[in-house]
Formats: sequence, C-alpha cells, structure tokens
Amino acid sequence: MKAVLFVGHGSRLEAGNKEVRAFIEQLIPTMDDRLLIETCFLEFASPTISQGIDNCVNRGATEVIVIPIILLHAGHSKLHIPAEVEDGKTKYPDVQFTYGQTIGVHQEVLSILTDRLEEVGLDTSAEHTDTAILLIGRGGSHADANSDFYKISRLLWEKLNVKWVESAFMGVTAPLVDEGIERCIKLGAKKVVMLPYFLFTGILMERMEKMVSGYQQQYPEQEFVLAEYFGYHPKLQTILKERVTEAIEGKSSGARDLENYRLFAEEHGHAHHHHHHDHDHDHHHHHDHDHDHDHHHHDHDHVHEVEKSK
Repeated sequence: MKAVLFVGHGSRLEAGNKEVRAFIEQLIPTMDDRLLIETCFLEFASPTISQGIDNCVNRGATEVIVIPIILLHAGHSKLHIPAEVEDGKTKYPDVQFTYGQTIGVHQEVLSILTDRLEEVGLDTSAEHTDTAILLIGRGGSHADANSDFYKISRLLWEKLNVKWVESAFMGVTAPLVDEGIERCIKLGAKKVVMLPYFLFTGILMERMEKMVSGYQQQYPEQEFVLAEYFGYHPKLQTILKERVTEAIEGKSSGARDLENYRLFAEEHGHAHHHHHHDHDHDHHHHHDHDHDHDHHHHDHDHVHEVEKSK
C-alpha cells in the first residue's frame, strides 16, 4: 500500500500550521483513494517527519512517498528531509521510500501570483506603464534557490504587462526589501505592489504590514499595495499532485537528492541522525521569523558541498 507523506515547513505561529493541515484536508478527496495521506512538519510543529513516517507505516504502508511542500529547492529539501528519509529506511528496511521534488518553478506558480495581484485590484491583462511589482522572498544563502526565485520574477514579468517586476528578500541575502523599494522608485514607479512569496502566514507578514505604512510615509508621492502572500492557493493542489505522480512514476528529481545526500553523508562520515530536524529546536537563528530558507544550523554549511557532489 502506498502512502503520501506531505512535509510542511512548520511555523512558530500555529495559524501557519493550521493552513497546511486544512490545505491537505481539502486535497485528500481529489486524490486517488487508494493512497494513504499523512501530513508532517519539518520543524516547530507535530507530527515531525519521523512521526509522520511512523504514522504511514502503522497504517499499513509498504511504500512511503515523501513530498516536500517547500517553495524553493535549498537546504531543507537537499539535506534535512533526505536525512529523515534515510533514517526511515534504516528503521523500516522492508518499506520502500520515494522522494519527490519541491514546488519550484512551475506554470501554476505564476498563475497563483497573478491571482494574488488580481485580488488587490491589478488588472493583469491591462498595460501598467508606471507600476512595479516587487516579488519578495524570505531569503536564503542557497544560490540555486535564489536563481530560481529570479527566474520566477522574470517569468512573471513576461506574463504581465507592467513595466517592472523586481526581486527582493526579507533577510540573509541582497537585495533586501528596502533596496528593492528604492530601486522601484528610482526606476520611476508611481505604484509599487509588494507581492510576498511566502507559503504560510507568520511573523514576516505582520512585519510587512508595518513596512508598507513606513514606505507610504517615506515616499508620499507613490502608492504602495501589499498583496496577499502566495499561500495555500487552490492551484497549489495541481502542483503537488503532479509532484506525487512524478515520484510514483520514477520521474522526480527527488531521487537524485537522496543519492546526493547519501554521497555527502558517506564522504563526511556523518550518520544522518546528526541532521535530525524533527525536534523542537531552540538553536540560535539569525532571524526571529519562521522561514523557508536554509537557516544556518550547524549542518547548513554543507549545502554547497552537496551541490559540488552532483
């Protein structure tokens, strides 16, 4: 029997975790009813990934398909989730494990972002000669994830008829939001729509609401609009179901991630329990927000080494 284990990031704000659970509840009736569906979290919430694997096996799963509900492909999807999958293989040698890929760059991602712009009154079919869209990511240190973010912003620009689509991040890497806003103004934007590329509500959205009023005071001649965050839009169902199908059919890039992780673990002599990510960790984040980027745990400096092993 096949089980699909969806891995949400997890948030310090319980509202963010409720969003994941509610989304999966809505997703279940649209999926093949022969699949067992379970939800777990990378951090800050229960069940953890290892508990999620236990739940699948306890329900009779002989194959567990692990699907990360994570926007961009970075440390979490390359290291931390594969570490837990490897632990699962050790614990349950008779169970087959399959790993799927992240949300990544997908046509439906652009449709969701377009919908978020429509919701705040931007006619996405019309021409906007003095409007800038500022796509805002959480920010991380992983070059591939950041380049995918820029790819999404470029594809969004191709889809819209606005003069500018710029990119900025809330932390870790440049350009930060202040710099992004400043660039939009310097380019000549009279209106800036801030479009947060976050999956769940959290402290960052609270912070962004305060930032908007600050920008309005700083630049009284311009108009600032904060769009709803990317979130658990109904079209995200399409992407995740596609990721499940790819994994079942052996067409997912997730298999390569597992192999890269195994090579990395062997090369560095690290048993994968060193990467356990499923405890309520109080390690010292450099940021006070819940995050989608690869935050700097003791093992995060190995992300680039995994890249090199490809």
